[in-house]
Amino acid sequence: MTTVRVAIVQRAPTPFDSAASVAAVCRGVAEASALGATLVAFPETFVSVYPLWCDAGTFGKWGDAASKQVHAALIDSSIEVPSDLTREIGRAASAHHCAVGVGVNERAGRTLYNALLLFDETGRLVVHRRKLVPTFGEKLVWTTGDAHDLDAAAIGCGRVGGLICWEHWMPLPRQVLHDRGEEIHLALWPEVREMYLLASRHYAFEGRCFVLAAGMILRQSDFPADFPLRGDWKGQPDLLLAGGSAIVAPDGSILAGPVRDRETVVTADLDLSAIARESLPLDTSGHYARPDLFQLRVDTRRIPTSPTAYPGE
Repeated sequence: MTTVRVAIVQRAPTPFDSAASVAAVCRGVAEASALGATLVAFPETFVSVYPLWCDAGTFGKWGDAASKQVHAALIDSSIEVPSDLTREIGRAASAHHCAVGVGVNERAGRTLYNALLLFDETGRLVVHRRKLVPTFGEKLVWTTGDAHDLDAAAIGCGRVGGLICWEHWMPLPRQVLHDRGEEIHLALWPEVREMYLLASRHYAFEGRCFVLAAGMILRQSDFPADFPLRGDWKGQPDLLLAGGSAIVAPDGSILAGPVRDRETVVTADLDLSAIARESLPLDTSGHYARPDLFQLRVDTRRIPTSPTAYPGE
């Protein structure tokens, strides 16, 4: 039996401060490692914040000065990949011999991506995924990604892959990861509300894999006092995103969580031999597949950012 202890760090980032948010990642890795974890997950765009304002109202208004100010601040606090900040996360992974999966706002010039970074236990960046399709108001923040790193990386704790938020309702990317032999799946969400937990449990059942559904804590009081769009949340409670992180087994049962409304580290011990046992009734990449009828082609080329976006850089 191969047992792997995993963890989800459910914390609040420091909005618009990438260095402080990366420092929080490093502290979370140390805390999870002290609990025995060899794989730790953080939620969607933990560095430096999930842009919750994109669906709040004001941000969708044409030419709004406050919205432009917020977007400029998000660009400034997003990170390049690779960079000193990504290397800092890699060093934390290496120091604690702990693989790390984290969601970031990635900057390529003035273009932003919603990215998932996976570092192995030596600190090497082994997966650099960009969310395929931003959802609804997110389209004002991020551009579309590609399938370049839509894969399950073979690292010390097993074959690990991940999807970001509503990618879990895209059947073809799910099947790609199932076909890659994914054993542990990182499901990065802003908050694991009821429907998102349902999607995470469905993914585990369909893929016969373990799922770490990672959610964020985010409060109005976490934002700078002069945050220009604060009025959009007037009358709402301080807690905007309540976490809800959970760890799911290959039969869809919940091993840990969901934990809501507080900062914590959610842990579970995964018996990887359960994957083979659960493949008896269902294996969507094996005996339950029909490759004679259906073939899935994936273009894994990296789509480059426009070379004219940043003249001279």
